[in-house]
Amino acid sequence: MKIFVISDIHGSSYFLKKALEAYEKEKADYILILGDELYHGPRNSLPQDYNPKEVSEILNRYKQKIIAVRGNCDSEVDQMLLEYPMMSDYTILLMNGKRIFATHGHIYSEEKLPNLSENDIFIYGHTHLPVAYKKENIFILNPGSITLPKGGNLNSYGIFENGFFYIKSLLGETIKKIELK
Repeated sequence: MKIFVISDIHGSSYFLKKALEAYEKEKADYILILGDELYHGPRNSLPQDYNPKEVSEILNRYKQKIIAVRGNCDSEVDQMLLEYPMMSDYTILLMNGKRIFATHGHIYSEEKLPNLSENDIFIYGHTHLPVAYKKENIFILNPGSITLPKGGNLNSYGIFENGFFYIKSLLGETIKKIELK
């Protein structure tokens, strides 16, 4: 199974379209969205082609393939536009014998991890920074942001595939890679 991971769309139809082009090119099975889908948030400038209504319409076309969690900029009114559940603070997936704890990062974070077992995976968004490392036998992952990358990083997404996690730019270049074993 191949999972395409994005975070922090922040209402940009331009960058969502670029990410979905990458999803199609990657031929992934599912899309995991780590929150902040429609609203740009009060701390961010309006992103390129800010259009939350269009973003919701585009995402709804992929509703059968989306697994999503709520970000700090997401609200109940956003859920009214989206045709898949996205109001949970986290979701848990099982892949290749590993538990993946997926969340946005504003409640659980690298500094405030949930209860996890050895070799579990903690994946989050929120910081807009790509992260891939192992800390005290827990994998810590963040795909970065497709719309508003920070720290001089590129607009990026993540891929779970064949026991690895890759962080790639929207152009498909690998930025980071970690073996999940």
